[in-house]
Amino acid sequence: MAEARTVYVDLLSGNDTTGDGSQATPYLSASLALYTHGPSPPLTILVRKAAGEEYVEITQSALKKAVKDAQGIEKKKKRAAELAARDAEQQAAAKERREKELSEARKVVLTEDPQLPQAVKSKILNLAPLRDQRVRVRGWVHRKREQSKILFIVVRDGTGLLQAVLSGRVAQTYDALTLTLESSVELVGKLVEVPAGQTAPGGHELVVDWWRTLGAAPGGAEAFTNKVNEDSGPEDRANLRHLVMRGETASAVLTLRAHLLTAFRATLIKHQLIEVTPPCLVQTQVEGGATLFKLDYYGQPAFLTQSSQLYLETCLPSIGDVFCIQESFRAENSHTRRHLSEYTHLEGELAFITFDELMDHIETLICESVDILLANPHSAALIKQLNPDFAPPARPFKRLSYVDAIAWLREHGIKRPAEDGSGGEVEHAMGDDIAEAAERRMTDIIGTPVFLHGFPAELKAFYMKRIPGNEKFTESCDLLMPGVGEIVGGSMRMSDEQELIAAYRREGIDPAPYYWYTDQRKYGTCEHGGYGLGVERLLAWLANRFTVRDCSLYPRWPGRATP
Repeated sequence: MAEARTVYVDLLSGNDTTGDGSQATPYLSASLALYTHGPSPPLTILVRKAAGEEYVEITQSALKKAVKDAQGIEKKKKRAAELAARDAEQQAAAKERREKELSEARKVVLTEDPQLPQAVKSKILNLAPLRDQRVRVRGWVHRKREQSKILFIVVRDGTGLLQAVLSGRVAQTYDALTLTLESSVELVGKLVEVPAGQTAPGGHELVVDWWRTLGAAPGGAEAFTNKVNEDSGPEDRANLRHLVMRGETASAVLTLRAHLLTAFRATLIKHQLIEVTPPCLVQTQVEGGATLFKLDYYGQPAFLTQSSQLYLETCLPSIGDVFCIQESFRAENSHTRRHLSEYTHLEGELAFITFDELMDHIETLICESVDILLANPHSAALIKQLNPDFAPPARPFKRLSYVDAIAWLREHGIKRPAEDGSGGEVEHAMGDDIAEAAERRMTDIIGTPVFLHGFPAELKAFYMKRIPGNEKFTESCDLLMPGVGEIVGGSMRMSDEQELIAAYRREGIDPAPYYWYTDQRKYGTCEHGGYGLGVERLLAWLANRFTVRDCSLYPRWPGRATP
């Protein structure tokens, strides 16, 4: 005779997943105990309903219900097993069909028909004039879908998108059946206008008569959509920036950036500024030593440039007004949405101007460059895609002195963090460096570009010219844009040699390494001024991006120097 067995059921703290029926790890339900152990050998089920109670033998009514429930469990398990077996059978059949289909597809070999007209090789951007002709396009598979054995793919080549239609034999090849997103392909066929009522990028599609895969992208776990998707976190997206850039939004921002730089150059050249390329390795500071990246330069101390301003000033007597567009580096441990450790700096210097003329020039640069972008159908379409509500800024820009700005902040109850570490806030007062958050809030309320000007001398760099007759303040300005804050900083520069030497002394700067900069005041000085514009910040305003990190090819910020 089989040995009798006792199992325990705790209706309060038992567990049907991890329990084994022992008193230490009881079941939660008697039905599972019966299903697991069966009524034979003779099974004794002891039950308790609450902690601290003694286990008692199950009642007949409860046992009867447990038997019925155990039968239900057995039926469900049996049904689940049947479904699993059917699914496995169906999957096996589908796999067999797929393997047979792929085996047949390997036999389909496409050859380009020499009797057809020779295809014209073209970038997608330039296809419109080639409608009703046979064309050859190369690019990456951006999207794909299959409908009634017709394969529709959208191809991207960096200049635009093209829909291609593969049907019949060209859709039956092994490459067609295994095509993955982001594979690179070569397509040949007739470019036709899409039928009325249908849409496609550019208003046309390619009816493919020959094609091939140039570089297959992986599927499965390594598939592009498994690497980058809407659920990817910021860290993953930063690590996979090289893949993120393939998305329509990221690529649109980078393309608009290229148009923006072209527009800047066109505007500056129109106003007779000459582009120069100053060094990035320097041995002098511009904005303060605490934000310099230091390095060893053949045994000498050197730094990555914070600004090319000093070098631009030396060009004025030789080639006139100048500008540069190149990288600047700031070693600020700042993680705000508008700071980068490496950023693209558009800087200009102009001779024989006044402070008002300097602000006029900055305004002109931005407004005329935006006009160029909106007049170009390609860049205008990108702005519309990224920032549908964008409107060019109205001129003239509002000009607000530092003194009036402090008063405005006090009137509107916008405070700054207290300096005592309490976490509290205090009202702004004269001499305060207006904090980024307050500055941005003020700009957003005003709702238009604002020149904030006339900052106290102690808040600004050593080289900035004092306001004649009001020496406590400088002829300096910041241009603030709604949604971003400061995008341009500029000032008139000290033109007097002795005044500059005194500024060195006041800031504790050794004038010897700056001899070449000081000489500009010695050999024919003049009134002059300049500015620095953060390209990523202006692009963030133009494209309505939350952070400047989206506006850089491979953004660098504290702790991030990859990929």
